[in-house]
Amino acid sequence: MAVDLSVDMIKATVQIEQPHADGTRTVGTGFLVSDPTPDGRPRVVLVTAAHVFDTMPLEEARIGYRFQGADGGWRYSPQPFEIRSTRGKPMWTKHPTRDVAVMEVKAPPEFAKAAIPLNWLASDDTFNRYGVEPGDEMEALGYPLGLAANQAGFPILRSGRVASYPLAPSAEFPTFLLDFTVFPGNSGGPVYIDQHKTDATGQPQDGQFIAGILTQQVELSGDRLEIGIVTHARYIREAVEMLDGHMPAPVDVAQAEPEMKGAEAASALNLGQPR
Repeated sequence: MAVDLSVDMIKATVQIEQPHADGTRTVGTGFLVSDPTPDGRPRVVLVTAAHVFDTMPLEEARIGYRFQGADGGWRYSPQPFEIRSTRGKPMWTKHPTRDVAVMEVKAPPEFAKAAIPLNWLASDDTFNRYGVEPGDEMEALGYPLGLAANQAGFPILRSGRVASYPLAPSAEFPTFLLDFTVFPGNSGGPVYIDQHKTDATGQPQDGQFIAGILTQQVELSGDRLEIGIVTHARYIREAVEMLDGHMPAPVDVAQAEPEMKGAEAASALNLGQPR
């Protein structure tokens, strides 16, 4: 994948927000994936953490689209979209065992082009193929505490190092730890790797892929350990496949829960002031 992965991921990442009557808003992060339907129809899928939608009680939320003018300048223009029916039924599809949600969205043409291909998401053997190890650096995009990088609404890029072992197989280890401070608003953001290693013969071995989605922070007895929990990209793939009626293969229920019993979901936060 010969691309500037950080720039492409920044373009595909969006803020998800729901304003409230009291002036606060609930904020999370999402990113857009291009996944044509089985009959070939173009389709843009919004990916985020399921708890982001769960904490938004109203029927409508907003996606923070950005538009570039003829002069090269950018403007932030959040657009409404339905997340629940008038009867309160969720419009999104949730993975049956993981904190991952997906839903088809009608993105403006500029954003439809920015959606990343589904095959950029790591498969079950990607970590082993590229030799991902503890201590390797990964990048994370999001809107910590609802803050954007600028008035155009672009996400903030941060990084952390893989802080757990082993990383595979994902069926046994569905999440991994990232030495990274998680704030409300980061939930649902993409975590990716753009590494440049050498193989056993000393030849360059480039690895560029989406490793997973930030879904939790580690808390023990009310103390934040400044460690994020990332859900493997495999479960994003499975959630997207559910849009076409394909259910994930059954897993051992005992292995379906995160291995860190003290970990608590990093919920989207009601921020004090809207932008």
